[in-house]
Order: sequence, then C-alpha cells, then structure tokens
Amino acid sequence: MIEIEGLTKRFGPVTAVAGLSLKVGKGEVLGFLGPNGAGKSTTMKMITGYLAADEGKVKVCGHDIETDTTAAQAAIGYLPEGAPAYGDMTARHFLGFIAEVRGFKGAGAKARIAAAVEKTELAPVLDQTIETLSKGFKRRVGLAQAILHDPPVLIMDEPTDGLDPNQKHSVRSLIRGMAPQKAIIVSTHLLEEVEAICTRAIIIDRGAIVADGTPAELLARSRYHNAVTLMLPKDDAEKAFGRLKALPGVSGVERVAGADGGVQLTVFPKSGALLIETVSGLATRENWKVKELYAEPGRLDEVFRAITTSDAARAKAARK
Repeated sequence: MIEIEGLTKRFGPVTAVAGLSLKVGKGEVLGFLGPNGAGKSTTMKMITGYLAADEGKVKVCGHDIETDTTAAQAAIGYLPEGAPAYGDMTARHFLGFIAEVRGFKGAGAKARIAAAVEKTELAPVLDQTIETLSKGFKRRVGLAQAILHDPPVLIMDEPTDGLDPNQKHSVRSLIRGMAPQKAIIVSTHLLEEVEAICTRAIIIDRGAIVADGTPAELLARSRYHNAVTLMLPKDDAEKAFGRLKALPGVSGVERVAGADGGVQLTVFPKSGALLIETVSGLATRENWKVKELYAEPGRLDEVFRAITTSDAARAKAARK
C-alpha cells in the first residue's frame, strides 16, 4: 500500500534522507524510529506530498505521489508534526471544514465527524477554540482530522505526543483496532510505543535505514536478550555472583546496587542461550532469598543506542 524507492532529500549541503527504500503492506503498523535530525519527519512529508523529493518515487495505493497527487493524497490520513490547525476555529468547525475538504456534505459529513469525535474522545471540547485547548486535546483534534475519511493509509508523526497515560492508552488501542484494514506509519520517540502497537520497526540514522524488523527481532539484537535478572539481599548477592559466573552458557554477570540495600544481578548468556531454568534452579538449591527473578526479552533502547550514529561512534572510539 506504500512503496518508497530511492527517496532522497537535500537541504543545501545536508542530505536529510539518503536513498531510502521500503514497502508497507495492509495490516502493518510500522514504527519509524531515529534520533533527532535522522530524517523521520522529512520522509513523512515526502510520502504525503507535502515536500517534493529530490530523487526517488513514492506510491500510495498504486498512485504516484508526484504525478497522481490528488488520488494518492485522498488515500492518506496525515497527522503532521505539531498537529497544526486553525487556532481561531472551534474543534467542531475545524472538523466540519476538513469533512468538506474531503468531499463530504450533509448527513455524510455529520456521520464522519461524529465517528472521528467518538474515536478520539473529543466531545467535551468540541465547541472550544483550538487555540484554547491543551496540547493533548490539540493532538486529538489532529488525529480526528487524519482518520475522518477512513483512509486506507495513515501517516502519523508522534501521535501520542502530549497525551497523559490514559489518553495514550486510548490512542494506542484505536491504532491497533484500525491496523488490520490499513497500512500505518507511526513516528515516535517512545520505545515502549513500538512494542505496544507496531508489527514492524525501522530505525533510521542520517537519512538511511540501519535496522528493519519486528519488535521481537530488534529485541533479539540486544545484549540483554535472554539475560536473567535477579534481585537479592547483599549477603546472598556476594555468594551468588561467583556461582552464577561459573555456570555453563554464561558470558558474564553485572552487579548494580538496588533499593533497600539489595543488589541486582544480571546474568548474560552466550549466543542467546536460555538461562532462566538454570539460574532459578541454582537459586532454589542455594536457598537464596530472591526478591525478583525474570528473563529479559531484550531492551530496545539499548539496541537503538548501539546502532545510531552518535552512540555507535562513541563505542567504536572507546574500543580503539
């Protein structure tokens, strides 16, 4: 439903997006990750036709965004960075305007507005001007206009930015509910959001893709994948450290001071070995007073830091 080939954008001497290619199919929720300035928002603007590419092609539902712009944009719901809207309009007036722009009139427009308002829980502020709304409600107005025409493709830049935890939960549930019938791209800085709603994640750095996979596949690249973490009293931790390090399949053990005088030990596997049963069995036999014990799926933030430019460069320099 979204096809991108060789997408490139330069701003003077700076290449913001460098030959980016990807496809997103129906039923996919693609998490778009990267450090600030990596090219995420620029890519989204080019996909939607808001910004012209210097090189490359974008097709949305088979329509070329450059040569068949209107048909391509009719298939897109777009929530831009900052959720811009006309501040002097009420939320109701603004959504009515968007419905008209999208070609809906009369009862059809009212039905579309009502559905978008219900999904985004905007009813309490419908008759307030947008400039008086909180950041979270402004974001929800932006989301409502993006889904109003029930588009097959959704492009959303930080959809939960400024929302409280309950609102984030509602928006994530909405995205999951829409996902089977749409192709969705979500840009986010919230790594937990990727695990919560995305079927696939891409990490870009300096305008190029540096990782592409399901959240589980990215987590498997973490050094914490299948690691086992225990929380023990200090006395037990001292004894446990050496015993754990000597276990077959263990590459190392890290020790961190925890709360209430406890110690957190993280046991790292060799080559993704499964250690949870071995570690829990040893703890049982030794009668350690274990406060917590769990296997780690991996840590997405650690993967992100390891493969994006600034942290990867530091790590390389440190090894030298």
